[in-house]
Amino acid sequence: MTYANTSGNWIKIQCNSTGGLPGEPVTLFDYDPTRNQTVPMGLLEGFAGYLQTDGYSGYNGVVAAGELKQLGCMAHARRNFSDAVKGQGKSKRVGKAQQGLAWIQKLYRIEKVARTKEMLPEERKLYGQQHAAPILEKMRTWLDTSLPNVPPSTLTGKALNYLNNEWPKLIRYLEDGRLEIDNNLAENAIRPFVIGRKNWLFSDSVKGVKASANLYSLVETAKANGLEPYQYLREVFTRLPQADTVEDIEDFLPWSLKKISAETS
Repeated sequence: MTYANTSGNWIKIQCNSTGGLPGEPVTLFDYDPTRNQTVPMGLLEGFAGYLQTDGYSGYNGVVAAGELKQLGCMAHARRNFSDAVKGQGKSKRVGKAQQGLAWIQKLYRIEKVARTKEMLPEERKLYGQQHAAPILEKMRTWLDTSLPNVPPSTLTGKALNYLNNEWPKLIRYLEDGRLEIDNNLAENAIRPFVIGRKNWLFSDSVKGVKASANLYSLVETAKANGLEPYQYLREVFTRLPQADTVEDIEDFLPWSLKKISAETS
């Protein structure tokens, strides 16, 4: 399960095979006017498993209260070092920012190989332990040496401190081959709606926003299950008038319609 928050008002959860049933990925959007830690606590009540987030402290409460193992997002760590490199302008000096970025890029190259070879979870876990774990061990030594030598107020210092503070969460993806190195699945799912939200100012009430969130959830869950959103929604709205029970409505879930389509084709 990965978790992303944008603009303080939108909360979005992405449940993939690590959190939901295998083969039935779910993308859920939910609205709340605050970023208070009570929001994820309400959404995740009773959930046990992995929760992947950025470094926002508002998630700490739900992790402490539940049976959750928290993963960090290496993409956020990489972004911090990238910003530090950009902040140095055209300088060709190879400093801590460039070194940190290089370490993380090595980890991403390993992940790319695992995805390209379409490894099974156990194969991916073993591959990561063989190739990524040694790099992380060297990276930890480099980090411990670098931290005292860089002012924390600088861009590089902030990148180093973020990496240090999030370290236990950032390396946890090696525990299970189903886990991801970052929460880009969640970030990518919410991006189309964040980019276009200025066009949707009619969602000026809580009911309107919640209705939009429900629709976005259907669209992104359809995409996560390999369905074309327009065709999926057309099928749902065509069949909906004949639905009389909860079971009938559950048959409209993307994985259910996908199975029906496969059986009839």
